Amino acid sequence: MRGSAAQAADVLAHGFDDYHQRYRGVTRRARDRFERREWQGIRRDTVERLNLYERCVGDTVGSLRSVVGPAVCEPETLCAIKDAYTEVILGRNDFELAQTFFNSVSRRLVPHLGLAPGIDYLSRDFPLPFLGWEMASARMYGVHRLDATVVAKVLRDAGLRVPFRDLAGDAARVAQRVEAALVRDLGRPEIEALDVLAPLFFRNKAAYLVARARRGSNTLPVVLALLNEDDGLRVDAVLTSEDLVSVLFSFARWYFHAEVESPREVIGFLHSLLPRKRIAELYISLGYHKHGKSEFYSDLSSVIAESEDHFVIAPGERGLVMSVFHLPEYEFVFKVIKDSFPPEKSTTRERIRDKYRQVLFHDRVGRLVDFQEFDYLTFPRARFSDDLLAELLHEAGQTVRVDDDRVIVRHAYVGRRVEPLDLYMQHASAAEREAAVIDWGGTLKDLAAADIFPGDLLLKNFGVTRHGRVVFYDYDELASLADCNFRRIPAPRDSSDAMADQPWFSVGENDIFPEEFERFLEFQGRDREVFYEHHADLLEVDFWRERQELNRRGEVIDFFPYPESERLGPLLQAR
Repeated sequence: MRGSAAQAADVLAHGFDDYHQRYRGVTRRARDRFERREWQGIRRDTVERLNLYERCVGDTVGSLRSVVGPAVCEPETLCAIKDAYTEVILGRNDFELAQTFFNSVSRRLVPHLGLAPGIDYLSRDFPLPFLGWEMASARMYGVHRLDATVVAKVLRDAGLRVPFRDLAGDAARVAQRVEAALVRDLGRPEIEALDVLAPLFFRNKAAYLVARARRGSNTLPVVLALLNEDDGLRVDAVLTSEDLVSVLFSFARWYFHAEVESPREVIGFLHSLLPRKRIAELYISLGYHKHGKSEFYSDLSSVIAESEDHFVIAPGERGLVMSVFHLPEYEFVFKVIKDSFPPEKSTTRERIRDKYRQVLFHDRVGRLVDFQEFDYLTFPRARFSDDLLAELLHEAGQTVRVDDDRVIVRHAYVGRRVEPLDLYMQHASAAEREAAVIDWGGTLKDLAAADIFPGDLLLKNFGVTRHGRVVFYDYDELASLADCNFRRIPAPRDSSDAMADQPWFSVGENDIFPEEFERFLEFQGRDREVFYEHHADLLEVDFWRERQELNRRGEVIDFFPYPESERLGPLLQAR
């Protein structure tokens, strides 16, 4: 061994510093981008930031090999380096991210199944993200009423360098909305304090100010959505419920840009507003998806240890390219690629993986489920139902194997569980069915505006979230709208053409005929009527070509994660 463990630990710490400083540097641009209305720049920065981690891990692995030599790939050497690294990172306010960075490096140097004590930091090593000191990243406004004067002060303190076009009017409307919510949820408008997170949260064309109104042990979320338009800033919406804020931080949305000094403090604050949201999901929402995976694995291990549930085949129609399973009481599903596919699925394992990676680097606009990619997940054999294990070994034997008392999954995607839309429609009320039909069409339109064509339009490939929102989750036929050739079906040349079983015209690989979408509509009766009332334009070529042109021009469409009802209207006059 050429270098000492201490030298190697310094190399690791330098590698992590380089990653996190560059990460925060990209994130810091978001404020300037927002103020200058550089919406495409925010998108490019999101992609750049996603690419940073693997690049920095690779650079650090190379540096360690140079400093330590071949011995760095020996487990005992790596254990010694870990001990020295632990001392180096003590006291950091991003301690947990530094630990995950080490784990990523260790798996490159010493490939192993699962987490290895001694080599890796385990779940018990990660510091708790909420211990009451989350206020270190927040400002406290010690007021008893949240009136317009206080709101105006909070908005000014956000520090944006663009003027509000009507600060007094916005402040009055926000105060009125928040006071009504306080009366609704806490019984009266008086509070003890308003706590405001210092960082603003930027995504797409909006900035979000995240706060909570507090009285005793009761809290009310107060999140303000800020827009920067041609004539200045304005508050577009006020979100004052856990459900609304949960949708803002949804697994179907892209990642925020927020200048965070201490991730644990900010995650702790967010968890106080969203107690049902998994810690892993909150880290991922801030773009720390690698540490989010670490937190998820820790969480999953705890769930398995504390429950007696068996993994079972997920409900819904069986997929042609994926086997899907879950724990009934756990809100995530596990997807593994099958070994082979039927003739109608002209694809490969590599192409499927590319599709899922494409989703990672694409704005999901609230319509695509975020899946985290895992290698070599290990589970207790006893926790698998016999039916599930038999299916996995038969359908995905190249990916799943049994090793004594363990089931080892070489590659899997893990994401939030949603109810398949076809199953949902079987038990939903008439009103719920109507809302789902309308939102299904809205999903296709949102995806089209984001340059995405889902490919397979069958209802089994869509799901309904606990908030009643329709999302898409089957990505093997996903395509960019730019790669699609939307055509009208040519008129028959004669009666024999009209009666023919096969097309009387040539069809290219990327040709798509919107008129044929009607054949895939599984809606019947009133549901079908609702679709035609709201979304008949989806069956027209012009709709899709217009969306193609918008995307070619680089226009960023507004995708705001709140309903129209939460947007600020005129100030209500007091009686």
